[in-house]
Amino acid sequence: MRYILLVFIGACSYGILSTIVKLAYGQGYSPAEVIGGQMFFGFVLTWLPALFFLRTKPQMRQLLLLVAVGLTVGTTGIFYYNALQYIPASVAIVLLFQFTWMGVFAEAILSRRLPDKQTVGSLVLLLIGTLLAGGLFESGGLEQFNLIGVIFGLLSAVSYTLFLLSSGKVAITVHPWVRSSTMATGSLLLASLIYPPVFLFNGALWDGLFPYVFLLAFFGILLPTVLFNFGIPHIGAGMAAILGAAELPMAVISSYFILHESVSLLQTVGVIVILIAIVLPEWLRQRGKRKNSTSNE
Repeated sequence: MRYILLVFIGACSYGILSTIVKLAYGQGYSPAEVIGGQMFFGFVLTWLPALFFLRTKPQMRQLLLLVAVGLTVGTTGIFYYNALQYIPASVAIVLLFQFTWMGVFAEAILSRRLPDKQTVGSLVLLLIGTLLAGGLFESGGLEQFNLIGVIFGLLSAVSYTLFLLSSGKVAITVHPWVRSSTMATGSLLLASLIYPPVFLFNGALWDGLFPYVFLLAFFGILLPTVLFNFGIPHIGAGMAAILGAAELPMAVISSYFILHESVSLLQTVGVIVILIAIVLPEWLRQRGKRKNSTSNE
């Protein structure tokens, strides 16, 4: 339960990002400045504590693999933030949320084992709740689709699925803080290649950009990456994908309270369905364990 809670909190922290990004875009900052700044400060924030855990140096092969995993973190942010330029956040997050079934499907292939009934039932509820919470059944919901935005949104889902799969399997003997900082290094390298860090020199950073990118780095790089690195190796990518659905309710809640966006009754129902889908599989497993222990007695 402790590791499940860690992954759940990490997923919730991701839900705040779309609100912060929309605020930054509203101030006129570009995706290059927002993404580059997030990756730069994510690198700084994760390496500061990691320096205290470098007593045993990881192997070069482990470091390279972790940098590669960090590339998936970077591409997820790049694809998702670019999708937000073409489609509303509600639609973009629905597309990103395809990682829920992608993650379970990929783990089933890799483990050569079909998901249990609890997981399948949870996935069905998640998909229903995601469509409701994303507002696709509202008037004009489907009219908000843009082909470029849809492609970026689906690519972010694929990239996030790869992150969930690899973060629980790659170099798990390395300390989680060092794993997180090395991943952040990979994200920074990728972002710097696509978006050169001109924000460090053009004055934008200290002209209002800093609060946005610092918060994005904290909630989008430091907190979730560290919590996932502690938790996912113990619960698996399939359960992590289900817990990752906590991102959408948090996105709806933060946009309501911070951006003062309206939330319809259907969206509220969708959020409740998602929360039930997250809790349901573990509750059923615990219930089954109690029944088995009672019958054995």
